[in-house]
Amino acid sequence: MTHPMPSSSPISSDAVNALNESERKRIEAKSALFAPPTPVTEDGRRELVGLSREELAEVLTEIGEKPFRAKQLWHWIYHQGVTDFSRMSTIAKPLQAKLEQHFIVGRPSLTTQQTSKDDTRKFLFRFRDGQEAETVYIPDRREDRGAVCISSQVGCTLSCTFCHTGTQKLVRNLGAAEIVGQFMAARDSYGEWPSPKGDTPRLLSTIVLMGMGEPLYNYENVAKAMKIIMDGEGIALSRRRITLSTSGVVPMMDRCGDELGINLAISLHAVRNDLRDQLVPLNRKYPIEELMAACHRYPAASNSRRITFEYIMIRDVNDSDAEARELVRLIRGLPAKVNLIPFNPWPGSDFRPSTRERLASFAQIIMDAGYAAPIRMPRGKDILAACGQLKTQSERKRQAESRKNEA
Repeated sequence: MTHPMPSSSPISSDAVNALNESERKRIEAKSALFAPPTPVTEDGRRELVGLSREELAEVLTEIGEKPFRAKQLWHWIYHQGVTDFSRMSTIAKPLQAKLEQHFIVGRPSLTTQQTSKDDTRKFLFRFRDGQEAETVYIPDRREDRGAVCISSQVGCTLSCTFCHTGTQKLVRNLGAAEIVGQFMAARDSYGEWPSPKGDTPRLLSTIVLMGMGEPLYNYENVAKAMKIIMDGEGIALSRRRITLSTSGVVPMMDRCGDELGINLAISLHAVRNDLRDQLVPLNRKYPIEELMAACHRYPAASNSRRITFEYIMIRDVNDSDAEARELVRLIRGLPAKVNLIPFNPWPGSDFRPSTRERLASFAQIIMDAGYAAPIRMPRGKDILAACGQLKTQSERKRQAESRKNEA
């Protein structure tokens, strides 16, 4: 069903742009406080993963090489997935040795890998400074493809009350190398190199920036990483295959739409400001009205590329028929779909998942209004009860080992 776009906002676009520019500068300044460490090894070698094409040419020039070498390296790093310079057969052996002396093509190290009975695979990656973040591969139930759920921060600053990751304080942002590296390491795990071309099926066919952290609070590194992944001569994943999930950092939504044009998912979870203030505290800064206005402005939204609204179904909290009808009113005029997600209980939370009857009734109201409303059943429950749990388990284990060593 086609839904017409709404009439223009009562606030002028110039006023919106001015407000957003001021807020963007504030967000970027705060983001800088959580900057990742410089991607350099202890022996002084520079990490090449995560560099833009221009930066790759610059570091090659610094060691006396011609910039055209960047194209060769880009192919080996991002199309072939090679990490060993000696295996880059189009590069002469003396240059291979020189590159080995100055640079590294790395991956995050694997702390834990678990594969569920439903074939969902969870990775806990450790970075050079010892910090950890999670990546999850969720295979499609019917086809040889699936989504890689990538983290953008170590911990999270949003403190959403239903979210297990929200119980972990924000430690730092992930760098572009660490964000790209998660996808590349997941590809290593499935042996999906070189990058599939044409009609060749891709097991790791989509990316969802929906792991640990709020990606729009680390926009610079996320954008740089996604531009590398979308480059047609490397990993070559289409922008239509990438979805960024945000709790509603309104000023950065506009920038993301203008610069990246990737798909958008909104962690909505409530249709009234008073309740969303509690569930998603960011709502106090950017209330529902501002969030929905930003969705209407989002340039990549179309009937073929709908905005996804994520809605955690919590029993007797946000799952009434009245709230379903208000949700329909909120998204009216948007090319949209709604993912209904039963709350996934985790230790320490008082929330409970909605009943099957409530889920069905809520979904039916949305579908009757002409919108898709799939109920997204949890995957990989036998290996990961809630987002963030792998990292929590790893931290507990390290703390226990530390106490044991001190005893």
